[in-house]
Amino acid sequence: MIESTQISDAAANVKSGAEPLESACARLKAGGLRITAPRRAILAALLSRSEPASIEQIHSQLVAGQCDLVTVYRCMAAFEEIGLVRRGYFLDGACLYEIDAGKPVRYHVVCRRTRRVHTIDSGASPELAAALHRVEETLRAQGFTEVGHVVEFFGTAPVSGAEAG
Repeated sequence: MIESTQISDAAANVKSGAEPLESACARLKAGGLRITAPRRAILAALLSRSEPASIEQIHSQLVAGQCDLVTVYRCMAAFEEIGLVRRGYFLDGACLYEIDAGKPVRYHVVCRRTRRVHTIDSGASPELAAALHRVEETLRAQGFTEVGHVVEFFGTAPVSGAEAG
């Protein structure tokens, strides 16, 4: 997976010191979306994850009957539209989502063998983010609007001792 369409907007950043769920709900409201019980539950599921998840994974975290799969799909589309989530992809094209909490973008690499999502070394991320920012600024200078990007890295992770035996 890796980051997806992102539109930089300082107003979209989560307020420091605020409860993450309440901050995310405030961003929903600021984006013109109602705060509903299913949306709160989906946001809570996203916030509880340490790595990106598919819509099916997010749905499976919800209490049975809290909302149906179609609602999760619709909410994720709405959340992405207002910049509350970032989308990335598995090698087979399946979408993965993670909350955009206004923190620096975390880039990932997906293992071709295990399909596990690994965070890229934090030392490499600022350099990558700076290069992508330069490209986006160049595009804006050329007149493009609503500029964003999708970056995907795939590779086969080294086999650990536990996996080899």
